[in-house]
Amino acid sequence: MTAPSWPEAILFDLDGTLIESAPDIHAAVNEVAMADGLSPFTLADVRSYVGIGIATTTRRAYAARNVTLDEATLQRKAAAVADAYARRDSALTTLLPGALEMLERYSAAGVRLAIVTNKLQDATEAVLAHFDIARFFDVVIGDGTVARKPAPDMLLQALAVLDVRPSRALMVGDSPADIGAARAARVPSLVLAHGYSTVPVETLGAGAVIASLEELPQGIETLLAAATAE
Repeated sequence: MTAPSWPEAILFDLDGTLIESAPDIHAAVNEVAMADGLSPFTLADVRSYVGIGIATTTRRAYAARNVTLDEATLQRKAAAVADAYARRDSALTTLLPGALEMLERYSAAGVRLAIVTNKLQDATEAVLAHFDIARFFDVVIGDGTVARKPAPDMLLQALAVLDVRPSRALMVGDSPADIGAARAARVPSLVLAHGYSTVPVETLGAGAVIASLEELPQGIETLLAAATAE
């Protein structure tokens, strides 16, 4: 496959974009919350809490049970959820359809690939190792390194490492945080319709919506056509 002229780099979110991790996050949140006497959450509940890091997920879960956590308690509970999640070792997590084939395709074409995720750095690296996909990425940036999305910092740091200009890159994500970060960094973006967004993805301001990772080439063609028409 010949290297495309654009994008030179693709920046991917992880949860809800490349992997379906909500079942393991759900189990971890329930383990900690139920130990505190809270009633269990449904998978749909926890999916709606994911997106801006483990502390936000934990805060949203407890708030849904009318429990307000002070900052110190929140950090302890979030650490407990992170530990419970790590012990699960991706037991219920799966790669999303088309993820492996897509990574193989664009890596072989010479496109630089990166992960920019609000998932904790250690947890991110563990998941990539579990599915043997770390080899595709030139840079991996997770929570605990720079400001979380929707701040642009993760994207800008990845592009600095890759030595690629924002206009020459593409962000692929599934949530308001992903597309907000892309807009702040002035990086073109595509949003997946099947992820963890709690608002209609059509309202997020991405360049195009794709139904699945199998549609990534078509999404790129849509963005190129729109740029040519301008």
